[in-house]
Amino acid sequence: MQPFSQTFKSDLLSGQRGHFEPLALRLFRYQATHNPVYATYLRHLRRDPAEIKTLAEIPFLPVSFFKTHPLVTGGVTPSLVFESSGTTGQPPSRHYVHDPAFYRKVAQILFEEAYGPLDGWHILALLPSYLERNGASLVYMVDHFIRCTGSPESGFYLKNQHELVAKLTSLRQSGRKTLLIGVTFALLDLAEAFSGIDLSHVTVMETGGMKGRRAELLREEVHQMLKSSFNLSAVHSEYGMTELLSQAYAPAEGEFTLPPTMRILLRDVNDPFSISNELRSGGINIIDLANVDSCAFIETQDLGTFTGPDRFRVLGRFDNSDIRGCNLMVQ
Repeated sequence: MQPFSQTFKSDLLSGQRGHFEPLALRLFRYQATHNPVYATYLRHLRRDPAEIKTLAEIPFLPVSFFKTHPLVTGGVTPSLVFESSGTTGQPPSRHYVHDPAFYRKVAQILFEEAYGPLDGWHILALLPSYLERNGASLVYMVDHFIRCTGSPESGFYLKNQHELVAKLTSLRQSGRKTLLIGVTFALLDLAEAFSGIDLSHVTVMETGGMKGRRAELLREEVHQMLKSSFNLSAVHSEYGMTELLSQAYAPAEGEFTLPPTMRILLRDVNDPFSISNELRSGGINIIDLANVDSCAFIETQDLGTFTGPDRFRVLGRFDNSDIRGCNLMVQ
């Protein structure tokens, strides 16, 4: 591993996370030199990394490059490859991960900062489409979370809905908090099959994802259906993707709080190089400082809006973009 990578990861996990912009500019200059694909992209744009002084000036790499190029920084050797499910006729995104232990540590820190120590939870995961294939980053993350709970009650569920519901019901008086994390279509299937069951003691978290299994719905519609079926006051959400090693969480109504490793900048929908703090909504550009060994500066195909300091909503997708597993389309 390159000395920069080691030092940067140590700084990121320490108190320096509070100094986001200096860390991001430091990482940009490193990746602009040591990531061959990103460096070539910058040259094609005729952008000199030495002239970049602010986050808004950083050129963001279109997320589609994760489908077509190996995005590896510093000449490291990947030990793990996260792969998206892709769509028919489209290549999957691939995220080459050099340091899985760092990814697990970041994911755990971000979850625990939002929800408390993992050993205070039972985690039940309803992720059928992800469990049915290899290389899903979401399964890798949740598997780590499940292990960290230390609870024999935690585990994955594929299609055994009755067993899942029985387990959720039995945990009401367990003395621990219970998290049901699931892909959206599977949670909706469960809600239809067991409408009226009381899961008010459970934190239900959707990760997005219809993938052709059901008609696309607004996130608000999904949440209302789940709240009504399960007697919930709120439905939580997770925002993540194959191309990111950080996650954002929304405790209610799809309003995500930015984690300390991530920042979002909005770009004009008609001009991908026009980034402004004055935009109320636009295309989502993400800086993910956890992407030390890949590319941290990503132009996504998601549309979003800021709802407050360090808070945002995902409004949908660009019309001409590929449908992604975390997608909830705008009608």
